[in-house]
Amino acid sequence: MTEPALFATYNRIPVSFDSGEGVWLHGSDGRRYLDMGAGIAVSALGHQHPHLVAEMQKAVAGVWHTSNLFEIPEQARLGERLVAETFAERVFFCNSGAEANEAAIKTARRYQFINGHPERTRIITMAGAFHGRTLGTIAAGGSPKYLEGFGEPLAGFDQAPYDDIEAVKALIGPETAAIMVEPIQGEGGIRPVSREVLAEMRALCDEHGLLLVFDEVQTGAGRTGTLFAYQSLGVTPDILAAAKGIGGGFPLGACLATADAAAGMVPGTHGTTYGGNRLACVAGNAVLDVLLEDGFLEKVRQTGLYAKQALAGLVDSHPDIFETVRGEGLMIGVKCRAPVADITNAARAEGLLVIPAGENTARLLPPLVATEADIREAVAMLDRAATAVEAKSAAAPQ
Repeated sequence: MTEPALFATYNRIPVSFDSGEGVWLHGSDGRRYLDMGAGIAVSALGHQHPHLVAEMQKAVAGVWHTSNLFEIPEQARLGERLVAETFAERVFFCNSGAEANEAAIKTARRYQFINGHPERTRIITMAGAFHGRTLGTIAAGGSPKYLEGFGEPLAGFDQAPYDDIEAVKALIGPETAAIMVEPIQGEGGIRPVSREVLAEMRALCDEHGLLLVFDEVQTGAGRTGTLFAYQSLGVTPDILAAAKGIGGGFPLGACLATADAAAGMVPGTHGTTYGGNRLACVAGNAVLDVLLEDGFLEKVRQTGLYAKQALAGLVDSHPDIFETVRGEGLMIGVKCRAPVADITNAARAEGLLVIPAGENTARLLPPLVATEADIREAVAMLDRAATAVEAKSAAAPQ
């Protein structure tokens, strides 16, 4: 058999998709799948959204790329809109969540440097976090499985246990530059950091002259029912990393910051060839057009609440399979008792796509255009999947 041309870095499921609409995908196996993963929270508007398609079709007929050596009107407009809708006063565009987090890390360190504290380079992070796959972001995340085999981890990160504010306090020292946290850990298993801990992090940063960095790569772009999760938490960061849903499926990342936090990021300190190019920013503006429509995010909140209630009933019906439901908006995790791989495989057999995460959790990250009817169908499929897992377990030799 011919060796595959691609790096063997993924255990790919043997099905592909070349068409879809809304929350549905059509597979190369001839089946139709209800997509409750949205490409890992990326396809915020679902598949073939008419506004996004129309805007991108117009864009590809023009200039695709000129680099950041020249002005890009679509980028300037997207930056202005994000500033108008958030705490931020400055935006740096890039291609991915990892790049957005790298920009956030550099921005925080550079802030301390220009303010007379070049020794302040260390950043406090939280166990269970996932910030990306670059050498810098795997060091920030601190997970042994992502660090193994890549040499000594990049220095400059101190990790506190999940949701432990006393441990965070103990880690603050003369070399600390910032605290970096996901408001809800995505890859870690849809684990929300408590509002009290986030508020105390804000207070600690103010007290010690540190910057608070929110990684909203997964929680942003309307996923939790507000444009960014911080807006419903009562805690405002100094720097925020965004990606995934903001491009609706086109690679786009952004680092948002206050003018003060970003003051050190002057020409020559950071850059990107592709980041914020015309096509990416056309996509970003089209996504914002929809997210900012009157009532859209309120609908996300309503659908998310309906989903959590429906899934709670499913947990009650299958106590040997599921344990609990957690999350906000349409970022929902079902913590499983049975192996999550068994659940996701059985769900796919029923025509439902869900995504595994840490702590043996199945993630539901549907397109934000999902309706209550879509959620009912997904829950019914997951119910049948759980029944299949129960039957398989009962039939297994004891």
